[in-house]
Amino acid sequence: MSTVEDQSLVERFSLKAIVESCLVLEEGEASAKDIEIGMMMGAGILPGPFTRADEQGLDSVLEALERARAEWGEGFEAPLVLRRLVGQGRLGKKTGQGFFPYPQPDEDQSRETIALETRGDVGIVWLNRPPANPLSPQVISELTELWGEIDGKLRAVVLASSNVFTFSAGADIKAFTKMDPETDGRRLIDAGHDFLRSMEQSSTVTIAAVNSLAFGGGCELSMACDFRLAAESASFGQPEINLGIIPGFGGTQRLPRLVGEAKALEMNLVGDPIGAHEALRVGLVNQVVPDHELFDTALSWARKLAEKAPLAVGQIKQVSAAGDLDEGIEAEKQGFAAAFGSEDAKEGIGAFLGKRQAKFQGR
Repeated sequence: MSTVEDQSLVERFSLKAIVESCLVLEEGEASAKDIEIGMMMGAGILPGPFTRADEQGLDSVLEALERARAEWGEGFEAPLVLRRLVGQGRLGKKTGQGFFPYPQPDEDQSRETIALETRGDVGIVWLNRPPANPLSPQVISELTELWGEIDGKLRAVVLASSNVFTFSAGADIKAFTKMDPETDGRRLIDAGHDFLRSMEQSSTVTIAAVNSLAFGGGCELSMACDFRLAAESASFGQPEINLGIIPGFGGTQRLPRLVGEAKALEMNLVGDPIGAHEALRVGLVNQVVPDHELFDTALSWARKLAEKAPLAVGQIKQVSAAGDLDEGIEAEKQGFAAAFGSEDAKEGIGAFLGKRQAKFQGR
């Protein structure tokens, strides 16, 4: 087989892969993320078909499919979802969004773990520490610093993940093990709560675009936002109980306010995650959309909210949040410090890092 024939075979296979992947997506059989993972792990296609198409440019893929249809037949008809994305100008990596979103941070706004992209009065804060986007002390510090720069200056902010597999998997457990619970741990918890409360009390509206896993601190980060939009493949959970500790960034306080005391107690004591549609049913999220529509939907919400009167927005947020949340958070801080300093916490964290079953003794 000649080199030209080899190239033709590779192109034909790649185009057929994106066509079939799009058809599965259109039929609702699987999410874009699940298709991508399945094709990578099951078929050994690296990168996956959607990422590959985004990198090539969806307009270029569409043109290639139109040529392929003329040469190889109707099996290469360009799928509707691909045509729609191209029609919307979502051409992949070069435009910042295709099947998946891609950060295009402002100049000098790329920190080590996060990045800021502004579009008029709207900002996108990208969690950018793949694959887990953990809420490490550095992330909390950088988020706090960035928030100080944009608080009240941007009308609306979207919190999003730069990778398809995780919104935020929670606290950086390894970093926690290096902290003294009474000093470093307390400072981290205080700093995290100060940042989250500042978001809640600001005239800037915040929207969490939860594309995948939002566990522990990641779930708590989303709950501190004014709105939560979820991809169909997203999931939410507070698994701290499995480590012998309790939520430390508001999970015992914000969760019952959103989903009710019974469901919150179940999530906090059992530790099992819930899917996006269950999260919508119980009131944890405001809307669930197909994976590839999440970022566009979040931006649409942000643009609409950015048009509202900032002073009125700030006042509505202030009075709506009135109550004893601060007292509850203070109680949570004390409870977290007590749990984190326990022998059970050391056992739970050690078991997690050692990939074994924890044996708690109630000490």
